[in-house]
Amino acid sequence: MEHGLILENIAKHITLDDNEVAQFLKLLKKVKIPRRSMILTQGQLCNSIYFVDTGALRAFYLDVSGRESTIMFAIKDWWITDMYCFINELPAMLTIDTIEDSIIYQLQKNDLEKLYLTVPKFERFFRILMQNAYIREQLRVIQNLSLTAEERFDIFLNKYPDVANKVKQKQIASYLGITPEFLSMIKRKKRKS
Repeated sequence: MEHGLILENIAKHITLDDNEVAQFLKLLKKVKIPRRSMILTQGQLCNSIYFVDTGALRAFYLDVSGRESTIMFAIKDWWITDMYCFINELPAMLTIDTIEDSIIYQLQKNDLEKLYLTVPKFERFFRILMQNAYIREQLRVIQNLSLTAEERFDIFLNKYPDVANKVKQKQIASYLGITPEFLSMIKRKKRKS
């Protein structure tokens, strides 16, 4: 089934009848994107949220000196956007690019608003999605404040083993808020022990 994965993702939180499924699917745009492509760039109006059907994506912030800070990753069965800018219809603060060839489903903000009116169950679904994202980010901030880099790396590996296998070391390091060299030292230390 072409839309099987996204419908399974939604079914984790809400139950849809056939008519509601049809209304949802007609709003989705399927996009095949090659590796190292940007689907959103800083400054571009953020008006879409994306579901990853296959592949891997990364959202990062690029500061004025050109340094990238990875904010999040998204692999198969995950949603991604610049949430603050998406909700408020603002220019993106983040860039989202593909780590590998990917197939994503794009849902535009105005279509999401229509969906809320025609299938109100989706308000519940996206509320749960945003609550979970908020919880994940709050825990990440607390971990960054209270744990060592080595402890944060262990948590990352345990929580996101599929991500760790798909991304570059420098991207993991920027997600953890450390340098790639320091991450290399942590990995060497782990191998020795």
